[in-house]
Formats: sequence, structure tokens, C-alpha cells
Amino acid sequence: MNAPARVGLVGCGVISHAYAKNAAAFDSFEIVACADRDEERSSALAAEHGLDAVEVEALLSDAQVDVVLNLTPPAAHAAVTHAALEAGKHVYSEKPLAMTAPEAAELLALADARGVRVACAPDVFLGGTLQEARALIDRGDVGRPLAVSATMLAGGQEAWHPDPDIFFRDGAGPLLDMGPYYLSALVALLGPVARVAGLASTIVMERTIEIGPRRGELFRAETPTHTTAVLELAGGATATLLASFEAPHHYSSTFLVLGSEGTLALPDPNMFDEPLRARLGRGGWQDVPHRSRGSREVRGLGLDDLVDAIATGREPRASGRLALHVIDIARSVLVAAESGRTVELGTTVARPDALPVAAGAAVPRAT
Repeated sequence: MNAPARVGLVGCGVISHAYAKNAAAFDSFEIVACADRDEERSSALAAEHGLDAVEVEALLSDAQVDVVLNLTPPAAHAAVTHAALEAGKHVYSEKPLAMTAPEAAELLALADARGVRVACAPDVFLGGTLQEARALIDRGDVGRPLAVSATMLAGGQEAWHPDPDIFFRDGAGPLLDMGPYYLSALVALLGPVARVAGLASTIVMERTIEIGPRRGELFRAETPTHTTAVLELAGGATATLLASFEAPHHYSSTFLVLGSEGTLALPDPNMFDEPLRARLGRGGWQDVPHRSRGSREVRGLGLDDLVDAIATGREPRASGRLALHVIDIARSVLVAAESGRTVELGTTVARPDALPVAAGAAVPRAT
């Protein structure tokens, strides 16, 4: 592998600009090329960030590309990752890793056979705030973890995204698009999920694109847009997650961890470097200081960890196995909602190793 690792980006949509911009904060990798079926998109991204715009097939076959960064729409994730793995490339994928748990498991088996690594977004749980929350839990500051209550309430992407229909197809929706932020953080903090129950519905079936070249175009929701999940963790705690795209002109997030000796109010797991609060014993709510990596508290942190994992021969923290378990959780909730019964998960995963911010690496942030 080159040093820094050479990354080829596939899928030049909205999120690609964030990854391309954030790459400057990391010494471990550089994004050198980009590709998209829409040549206008790849050319625009390349011009803005100084990349080579190439065909997808050329990127995958380039011997100088070490890692493929898969930022395609969800329905294309598995196919692009499969092609990259067949070409002997390591892969970092946007979530979800695949549309279903069996598809994701096949990708991991292929990666093992090819001797390459797979990692997957989200990586926000690696940020300083959630890593500090993990330290508090592991240290026993909140006592025995008992329950988690999480909510994600948002309006539809039709108000701000030029291609919002991709968020309302199978493999997306609030549970598979936004749910992975909460589910990955939950597993990283408290361990794997053992069984689930759920409810799911769609309230607004037809939506109108409000911006971009497709403005005024109608599309229909093809997957539930309002979901409630009840999760039983292998460690005995329970969790609830309400995820909805049925809150017009609104966005809010809550993430509470209730312990026998205190409660943590975690930040939005879709955002880096936000405040963490705690209520311990009989005291009141207090802000919890945490260290920040500064410009490295961004999307790209998981890719940085993948490159280090490749170099040191370990499992990446935002691993494909974690992503598989998250897909299994979300899909099992939808099965439970449709069948009206609880569903035992077919996968499990170990908590990823902690990634604390090194002492002295940044000035402690008092939130």
C-alpha cells in the first residue's frame, strides 16, 4: 500500500464534496481520483478538488489505487464494493454496506478471500464526544446501563436534496438511512443487539422535489417513513429508537443512556464534536468536557482508521462486521413490524475498540 494511501472515490453526489474537502485534514490518505456514471458530476468534483476524473472501470483497475471510497446510492453499494473487492481493493463504503444482511455477509466473505479490508460509515462514534461517553460508561460513572432512548425526527429530503427519491427506496428510509448513526453508536457504547420488535408506517406517500433540475417532479415513498424500534441488547439493557421522515420543516435528535447511577445526554450521533451532558447521582445536569481532534473530527475519520488498520493488520473500528450487524438490526425491525412479532438477530459483533483522543493532542473542549 502506498503511503499515504491512494483513494479512488466512486459516486460524486452531495456527500462526496464533504469527503473530498475533509481529506486535507488527514496525512494517512489522499483522494486522487473520482468516478461517476454521470460524467458531469465527476468532472465537477474533480475540478473543484484537484482530482482525476476517470471511468468507474478504470478507477477499479488502477493498480495505484489502494482503497475505494464507495459513495454511490444505497442500491449500488453492494455491486460497487463487490467489484472493488474482486479487483483486490480495500473498501470504505457509505452506509448501508448492502441492502440486506446476506448481501453484506457475502461481501465480507469475499474480502476475507481476497485478503482485503472493508469498513463502513458511519464513523461519527469515533469522534471525541462519543468516545468520552464510552469512557464514562466503561468507568462505571452511570452505574449499570439499563436503557437507551433515542429519536430522530426530520422532514423529507425533498426540501434540500436534488435527488431525494433515493432516500425513500428500499434500503433507505429513516431506519436504514439515519438509523445507522444511532445503531452504530449504540453497539459501540453498549454492545450488540439480540432481538427486536418494531412498528412501521408511511404517512405521506407522494412527495414533490423542491430544488434542483428535477424541481416539481413527483415521486412515491417505497419504504416506511416512520419507524419505532424496540431493541434488547445482549448485555441486558433495552433501547428504543424512533426514526421518522414525517416531521415537516423540522429536525431534532435525542440520545439518552440511562444507568443505575446516572444518565448521559449524548449529542446527535450524526454530528461530530457536539456537547455531552451528564446527570450523576442526585446532582443536576452538567456539561462534560471532552478532547477534540479539531479538523479531524469529520467524515473521513473512519477512512483514516481503516488505513491504519490495513497497515497494522487489525480490524477497523467502523468495520464491515459492525455494518453487517447494523443492517441486520434495521432489517429485523422492519420484519418485526410487518409480522407483528419479535425477531431474533442472526448476527452479532464485538464492540469496536475505543479510540480516545490522545492526551495533549488537542486542547480539551469545555462544552
